[in-house]
Amino acid sequence: MKKTLTPLMPLLLMLGIAACVTINIYFPAAAAEKAADRIIKEIQEGAEKENPPQSALPYWQVRIDLWALLGVGSVQAAADLDIDSAEIRAIRASMKRRFPKLKTYLDRGWIGYANNGLVAVVNKAQIPLRERAIVERLVAAENRDRLALYQAIARANGHPEWADDIQATFAKRWIANAKPGWHVQLPNGRWVRK
Repeated sequence: MKKTLTPLMPLLLMLGIAACVTINIYFPAAAAEKAADRIIKEIQEGAEKENPPQSALPYWQVRIDLWALLGVGSVQAAADLDIDSAEIRAIRASMKRRFPKLKTYLDRGWIGYANNGLVAVVNKAQIPLRERAIVERLVAAENRDRLALYQAIARANGHPEWADDIQATFAKRWIANAKPGWHVQLPNGRWVRK
């Protein structure tokens, strides 16, 4: 029995090493903040910014991974979030078209950036009755797009389970990018002017 296992030992050892691959996929918080800031600035400033094309590495920058040649590999989460799919572009365009109207009501203090990544009416009593329905429809449309955006980004990156993390990141970044005088909601739920 010992003689039959001896020639197989190197093969069994190689199979054992090759089977020891750990895949860690973490939510890329820093990349999400960067992506959120980019989208928010594009929407708020209305600047049409093209994404530069991603080029391949020059031949001299390609490194040879000796471990990969031996069959031992590793997988890492991407450092960037993909925010450029057809669905995401359509949602961003919709939000961008709506923003001038939204800004009017943000400037008046009728609506603000909520701590959950959405827009909310701050004080319904301040809004004249004839404009109340318009504001509420605008807020509802914006919130539909925001939720769709968070889910689309998660799906575009192959991790639909990241939607809540993406929404939480955007919530912080919307508030951080709010203009002075706009209402923002604190973590405790209280509304303040930035």
